[in-house]
Amino acid sequence: MSKKVRWGILSTANIGMAKVTPAIQKAANCEVVAIASRDLSKAQDAADKLGIAKAYGSYEELFADPEIDAIYNPLPNHLHVPMTLAATRAGKHVLCEKPIAITAAEAEELRQAPRDRIVMEAFMIRFHPQWQRARDIIRSGELGEVRAINAVFSYFNASPDNVRNQADIGGGGILDIGCYPVTTGRFLFESEPQRVVSLVERDPGFGTDRLASVMMDFGTGKRLTFSCSTQLAPHQRVQVFGTKGKLEIVIPYNAPPDERTAILIDTGSPIDGSLARREILPACDQYTEQAAAFARAVLGEEPLPYGIEDAIASMKVLDAIFASEKSGAWERV
Repeated sequence: MSKKVRWGILSTANIGMAKVTPAIQKAANCEVVAIASRDLSKAQDAADKLGIAKAYGSYEELFADPEIDAIYNPLPNHLHVPMTLAATRAGKHVLCEKPIAITAAEAEELRQAPRDRIVMEAFMIRFHPQWQRARDIIRSGELGEVRAINAVFSYFNASPDNVRNQADIGGGGILDIGCYPVTTGRFLFESEPQRVVSLVERDPGFGTDRLASVMMDFGTGKRLTFSCSTQLAPHQRVQVFGTKGKLEIVIPYNAPPDERTAILIDTGSPIDGSLARREILPACDQYTEQAAAFARAVLGEEPLPYGIEDAIASMKVLDAIFASEKSGAWERV
C-alpha cells in the first residue's frame, strides 16, 4: 500500500459532495481516486466537479477496483450495513456515515466483516479540537464533578423527497441528529448510559419523528438531556454543568471548517455569564481530521479510535430511545 490511503466514494450523496469528499481530498495522507453511482452520468458529473480520476456506474465496480483501499459510505441509512459489508468483503476498509445502522441488531451484522478490515462510524465531531479541549477541561477537574449535560440540535426540513423524511429507509430526527447528543454524552462522560426515557412527536404525513426530548441516565448521578427536531428553527448548543463551573460549546456539531470556534467556561458568578472565559479554537475541518485519523489506522500508524463495537453501543442507546417512545417508560440500554 502507498503512504496515502486511496479512497472510493460510494454515491453522489449531498453530504459527500459538499463536505466529506472535499475534506478527504485535503488530508495529506488521503487521495480520492474514484466515485460511483448507480447512474454513470451522475458519477461522471461528480468526478468532473471534484477532480476525481475515475467514475463508475455501479457500486460493485467500485468495490472491485484494486487501486482503492478505503470506501466512504454516505448512502441512505438502510444501505449502510449491507454496502459496508459488501465493501469489506471486497477487501476495502470503510468509513460509514452515521448512524451506522437503523437498529443495533442490524449493526451487529457488521461483526461478520473480515477482521483485518477497518470499519468506523463517521462521527466527525470527535476529531475536532473543540471537543477534545472540552473533554480535557472536564478531565482537569476545573468544572468540579460534572453531573449534567444539556444538548439541542434542530433544523427545518419538510420536503417529502428528502431521505430524512422517509420513515421506511431510516428517516427521522433521532437517527439523523439525535445520535449526536448520544455521542456527546458517551464522549464527555466517557461512559455508557444505563437507561433512557423519551417523549417523541411524529409527523402525521411522513411518520418520522420530528421532535424528540430524551433523558439519558449514566448512573452515579450523571445525566444528559437533549431535544432534537427536523421541523424547528435551526439551532445547536451543548452545555456541560459541574459542581464548580459550566462549559458551553457554541457550535458543537456543524463547526465551520474555515472559521474559529469558541468554548465558554463559567463559574456562574455573575449569573448572566458576562465574566465567562472564552477559549478560541483555530479553524479546523473536522471531516479532514476524521479522514486523516482513519487513514493513519489503515496505514498501521496508530490504532483505530472507534470501531464496530463502539458503533453498536451507540445504536443500542438509539434503540432504547425508540423503545421508550412506545412504552412511555424508562428503558434499559
